[in-house]
Amino acid sequence: MIVGAGLAGAGAAWALARRDVPVIVFEQHAAGHRLGSSHGSARIVRRGYGDGLYVQLTGRAFELWREVEESSGTSLLRMLGGLDFGEWRDVPKVAALLAAAGVPHEVLPPSEASARWPGMEFDGDVVFHPQAGTLDAAGAVATMLALAAARGADVRHETAAVSVAGDRVVLADGSSVAARCVVVAAGGWVAPLLDGVVELPPLRVTQQQVFHFPRRDPSTPPWPSVIHEPAGHAVYHLAGGRDGGVQDDRKVAEHDGGRDTSAADRDGLIDPASRARVVEYVRRWLPGLDPTPRSEVTCLYTQTPSEDFILDRVGDLVVCSPCSGHGAKFAPLIGEYVASLVTGSGADVVPERFRLAAHRSGRRASVSL
Repeated sequence: MIVGAGLAGAGAAWALARRDVPVIVFEQHAAGHRLGSSHGSARIVRRGYGDGLYVQLTGRAFELWREVEESSGTSLLRMLGGLDFGEWRDVPKVAALLAAAGVPHEVLPPSEASARWPGMEFDGDVVFHPQAGTLDAAGAVATMLALAAARGADVRHETAAVSVAGDRVVLADGSSVAARCVVVAAGGWVAPLLDGVVELPPLRVTQQQVFHFPRRDPSTPPWPSVIHEPAGHAVYHLAGGRDGGVQDDRKVAEHDGGRDTSAADRDGLIDPASRARVVEYVRRWLPGLDPTPRSEVTCLYTQTPSEDFILDRVGDLVVCSPCSGHGAKFAPLIGEYVASLVTGSGADVVPERFRLAAHRSGRRASVSL
């Protein structure tokens, strides 16, 4: 049984169903909703990380995304390449880790990067690697759930779980359902559902702001996805896809510019201070964009102190929190890990640093994204 049908829950459903494990998925909202962390047409996929474990995991995740695409006949990845740079971005380390993993890449001076991608400004050396781009998040959820359903999974939208204990889930209508194993993959709702049931590390839920800016010349090729860490707020931007409208407006957001909330209490209102910072960023660094956002939306992040994922089994429960902000790209791999935890076997062994004991120890520093 899986509680939550976002990217993590959908990936778990697909992984379990293709092992012929009976699966029921409960999702409190309607299909395609935008109230959590798995909606939208564009999330960054990339190999570039400042953390060797995640560089390795991205390779396995890309293999699984290709399996999803081939199995469904649906295109989910848009491979435009990826750029990393900025005063606080450790470019030599990112490049060294890509090299160690055998990932093709280039390190470019800022003048060459500006010539290759006119309309963007750069400071310091820039890492470019072609194994990056965007993922259609909403399309990925729908596709993996459809693949799971085709293998017999029972996917129930608009069916809210209100509590979880052991092998039993209580639903909003007062009924309860038992299973041999319950996977809680509910994003911002994980902590409330497991309060008093499993000891979790502190989970911070924030409301983030995303802005789409028109391209001054929509006829030019879309730029690669970008991770930019100037002094101050880390910023990412990418081709917007459907959410960017017919002209593929550029999606621009701060990774660390959200404000604390809860999944139940978010107000959906754009933070004016974040908007002002992002507009100023576009003026300074992206002269190829009109600095007036054409659209804006909020979403949820759910993060551990280290930004590492939580993936572990406690009795009949599997806790699955592949934290927002960088978890989307790993969804089918997260599903494989969940399947291994549920069945007690599988090729994908959960890294120890994702286990609850590692999070409780408090010894790990934050992931270098």
